[in-house]
Amino acid sequence: MMDKIIRGGFLRDRRTHVMSAVGILSAVAAYMVGDSDIFAMLQAIFTMGGIYFLHKTNKTKGK
Repeated sequence: MMDKIIRGGFLRDRRTHVMSAVGILSAVAAYMVGDSDIFAMLQAIFTMGGIYFLHKTNKTKGK
């Protein structure tokens, strides 16, 4: 049981996807609360999207 948790369990191959989604959600939440402006939110969204797609291309090239 503990070994499965340490190695990531069923989210083992999805860490980059989860990080990108959390980053996008936090950027939108910061904009909604008023902590950032629209340009900072868009910059964070495009950065997280780029990380997601960069990970996708690396996975397909390795196979």
